Amino acid sequence: MPRPLPLLAATALVPALLAGQRAPRAEGRPAAYTLVREADLRRDVAELASPAMRGREGGTLDELRASMWVAERYRRIGLVPMGDDGTYFQWFDIVRTRVSPTASRIVVDGRALVPFAEVIPLAVVPAEASGPVVWVADARDTTVDVRGRIVATQLLAPAPNAIRANSYTYASRYADAAIAGTALRFQRRGAAAVLLVASAPVDSAFAVAAASRERGQFDVDRAVPRAAGGSDRVAPPPALGQGPVPTFLVRAAMAPSLARGGATAELSVRLERFTYPSVNVIGGVRGTDPRLRDEWVVFSSHQDANGVRPTLEGDSVHAGADDNATVTAAGLAAARAFVKQPGKRSVLFINHGSEERGLLGSRHHAMHPVVPLERLVAVINGDMIGRNHPDTATLLGAQPPHLNSSEFTKMALVANERSARFALDTLWDRPTHPEGWYFRSDHLPYARRGVPALMWSTNLHDDYHTPRDNPANIDYAKLVRMAQWMYLTGWYVATAPSRPRVDPGVRLER
Repeated sequence: MPRPLPLLAATALVPALLAGQRAPRAEGRPAAYTLVREADLRRDVAELASPAMRGREGGTLDELRASMWVAERYRRIGLVPMGDDGTYFQWFDIVRTRVSPTASRIVVDGRALVPFAEVIPLAVVPAEASGPVVWVADARDTTVDVRGRIVATQLLAPAPNAIRANSYTYASRYADAAIAGTALRFQRRGAAAVLLVASAPVDSAFAVAAASRERGQFDVDRAVPRAAGGSDRVAPPPALGQGPVPTFLVRAAMAPSLARGGATAELSVRLERFTYPSVNVIGGVRGTDPRLRDEWVVFSSHQDANGVRPTLEGDSVHAGADDNATVTAAGLAAARAFVKQPGKRSVLFINHGSEERGLLGSRHHAMHPVVPLERLVAVINGDMIGRNHPDTATLLGAQPPHLNSSEFTKMALVANERSARFALDTLWDRPTHPEGWYFRSDHLPYARRGVPALMWSTNLHDDYHTPRDNPANIDYAKLVRMAQWMYLTGWYVATAPSRPRVDPGVRLER
């Protein structure tokens, strides 16, 4: 399959970041550098991303099983438990809001449709509408008065430039573009509800479209807001009449009965909200310097992936080997090194829960850290570090407007020169990049709270969020170099005479 985003040209390091700067005092590589070993990385990726982990979906027993696996690794390595009540676990509640598949009733042309199997409510909004269905043969036709009426129409093919160039499967991207483009034509015309009839290409992706929307929306209360300037509280579920026009996707097979006219619909959509647990797994290594040991360097990953989804090429488990078993394995390698040879500062290792649900674990911990926030000196976060060109990588947060600490970035760049020597692709860190990659991982809540933070990545690929993201596809030689680079950066921060400062006047948002 061709890449939806071609490999971006690698660029040289930004010279201004290193101009006139001396290397950190911790010259070279510490002896424990040799403990970052390929055999350990291979084993840990294989176990965490094994089929037995069932994709480690956030808020499920599968995620808890993976979290216990991480905690047991922490124990074997010798990390000090830093979670609740002397354990490795910091618990928090996920708040989930979804369309109730049992309390909702959707009847079209006299037939009760099964939610998410035969009809997909496309937004988490309550709805109550009944009456005749008006068939609009061409969604581009604006002459039909749809005010207060239930409308049905065939999905339009999306314009090619409306299909986002990202790393999800083409079928799902096509479906999303077709749905959004057609629904938008009715959102402001006063329709009571809209039934979108799937075209053949979208019908083939019906299960994929249903799988994501059936899960609903996820949030965490009293946490760093999901967006800058937002509330730290979970908003109440929308009331009837709030939000967008209720819109539904039905199977292509319904087109003939709706097009012939005379159909009716009864649309009663109810929401349900409930909570269940997720967890951050946290361990530490105490520093050796009495003056600096109460300052903490953070190594950050997430243990969850995307669970069990519709089958693709004979497999339904989203194993999440690159996303994010590679970084968890790299963090464990760094932990072994720091236990063997501690730095002057202490080091905190965090596997954040439910990252794929919306950075829930990191948003919670950044608001409720296990050590005072002002003692967190830097966050070394990674997301997907084992794929793509063997000699390129990305350091997100290394250039404005995402740059929040020039001093921390300089340490990371020097560490790269003394270890992996990757050519750094700076395009993924720009605010104009279509992926918005900087805003999609666990360093972000810490950066928003003023902690120096960077994200290591080798970027997206065609297997992202698919069952093909499995251990067999990892470039382990590259993973070793990424893990060494991240560890050496942490060592420099942990042994530097002074902590890296946050640059004045930082504004991360676009």
